[in-house]
Amino acid sequence: MNYQKLKEGIIAFFLLIFSFFYTNKAVELVRQADPIMKEIKSSSSKYAVEAKNAFIIGEKIIPGQNGLEVDLEKSYQKMKKYGSYNEALTTLKETKPTISVNDYYDKYVVTGNSENKEVALIFKIEKGDDIERLNNVLKSKNVLATFFIDGVLLEDNLNSILQLNNHEIELLNYNGKYERDFFINAKNYLEDITKKEAKYCYLDYDKEEVINLCSSLKMHTVMPSIKVAKNAYAEVKAKLSNSAIITIPSNISVENLSITIDYLKNRAYRFLLLDTLISESLEK
Repeated sequence: MNYQKLKEGIIAFFLLIFSFFYTNKAVELVRQADPIMKEIKSSSSKYAVEAKNAFIIGEKIIPGQNGLEVDLEKSYQKMKKYGSYNEALTTLKETKPTISVNDYYDKYVVTGNSENKEVALIFKIEKGDDIERLNNVLKSKNVLATFFIDGVLLEDNLNSILQLNNHEIELLNYNGKYERDFFINAKNYLEDITKKEAKYCYLDYDKEEVINLCSSLKMHTVMPSIKVAKNAYAEVKAKLSNSAIITIPSNISVENLSITIDYLKNRAYRFLLLDTLISESLEK
């Protein structure tokens, strides 16, 4: 290829790029001038909901909440096919808060973000705990919960763990410890079983080595807003708040668990899985 042909090829390339850019720009100008798009924009403010930032208090964090805005492109495409502006075809999309819980893995998540009557029940499962008994009570009450399970128990009692397939299963520790390699292996094993990503670690109290480990794995560490010591019914009744994360001892009696659930239901509380409770999405 001689110099002249190379020069012509370069010129042709840049002309093509310019033509593509100019065409797209022209199409966008026409779209913005379209009465349908103008009407969508003029009415979009009434649909806007401002996102709420996550609230940080020292080493603790309360998740934020997504906002809403009109999806201009999708709304325009729908109404263009319809042939005119039609408010019923307005499409919304969620917007992210500036400060999100998903940017902070080195903080303890202590509650959900909703002002609605919602709670998440947590059970810590270690050696000797009767999973079937707990599962039967929850099933009879049509309630889902989140189970944090010791890695050794996970390996040795797979059939019992599979009974919880409708619930949320997370890794508690490995044989009561948080040695990195063992913890990661157990996490991978859990994900193979559940076909879901393990997202959370659990602590009753501050523990730097745990939050450092979990933070490095992009896992949030949860610390409950209500940690039941003995009597779930009495303690939940005394400390209950909206969007509470409630840890209940796995050795709780069937009767006490049942009346606690009934109390929450009578107070019109919804039972959510942990991942749903602390999600910043508006869709719960």
